[in-house]
Amino acid sequence: MSLTAGSRPDGTRPPAAVEEPTAAVATAAAKERVPRKAGRAGRISWRIRLRRDRALILMTLPVIALLLLFNYVPLLGNVVAFQDYDPYVSTNGITAIFHSPWVGVEQFSRMFDDPLFWDATQNTIVLFMLQLVLFFPIPIALALLINSVIRPRVRAVAQAIMYLPHFFSWVLVVTVFQQIFGGAGIIAQTLEDHGWSGFDLMTNAGLFKYLVTAQAVWKDAGWGIIVFLAALAAVSTDLYEAAAMDGAGRWRRMWHVTLPALRPVIALLLVLRVGDALSVGFEQFLLQRDAVGVGASEVLDTYVWNLGIQNGDFSYAAAVGLVKGVIGICLVLGANKFAHLLGEQGVYQK
Repeated sequence: MSLTAGSRPDGTRPPAAVEEPTAAVATAAAKERVPRKAGRAGRISWRIRLRRDRALILMTLPVIALLLLFNYVPLLGNVVAFQDYDPYVSTNGITAIFHSPWVGVEQFSRMFDDPLFWDATQNTIVLFMLQLVLFFPIPIALALLINSVIRPRVRAVAQAIMYLPHFFSWVLVVTVFQQIFGGAGIIAQTLEDHGWSGFDLMTNAGLFKYLVTAQAVWKDAGWGIIVFLAALAAVSTDLYEAAAMDGAGRWRRMWHVTLPALRPVIALLLVLRVGDALSVGFEQFLLQRDAVGVGASEVLDTYVWNLGIQNGDFSYAAAVGLVKGVIGICLVLGANKFAHLLGEQGVYQK
């Protein structure tokens, strides 16, 4: 009887030996273990990161110190909104907080019963809505117009001219408008020289909201142009070329390529603008307060200044400012949530 290979003399086979892992199996197992080790080894301790980024941290420390000093430390002073604060009961204003009597929500009740507060709130909301409709789209349109200019030198000159008024103070801006649209301005004098009756737009209370909107556009539209032009610079030219090869004209490329590229920036600036809805301006309205009257120019910022600084009613002014800040936070959160629903990042991610 012939024996097969690996069989015993009695014809039975020996028990199968445990096979050694092949080289391929060992290599695969090693590859599976490498990411775990690399992941644990790739974590950098905070001491190493601190030593690595110490130069950047040192550069940000002055900014953090200024932010804490001027933005967060003053928040502690909001406690006077719940007091009948009197700065003269002590040697300085800080220790006077501990000696002023507590009145609870009395200042807030007084605020909601004050008709002047509601008039200032109404003027603020009307001016915000008007500036949102008339002012916010203008930088976008101007950025698209400048971006369509082919010659770089013409584009640079136009951008510089539009951005220059951003550096002007509100005193200078109001003065320029006074010299143009005032009763003794260039337009009124020219009309009178030709037999027409002049006008004084700077003292017209009914047109005051449009006047301050035009001033804001002339002064700050250039800053928005730079922001949108920076977003347009990141758009790949391949998208425009592909759209042109598909037969899209200039307007179609603007609608399907340019505007979608600006959409995240528009959403971000819109969220920030909505959060700043109750702060339509202070110096601009204060400078023109006497010309058009309190009824047309009174906003929440000037209302707080008039009560807190001129009349010395610090607790009431603090209560108004605290309510204004809380409403601003709610508006930011709501607008940012709406941006998330539209698929945009907004101020922060989900």
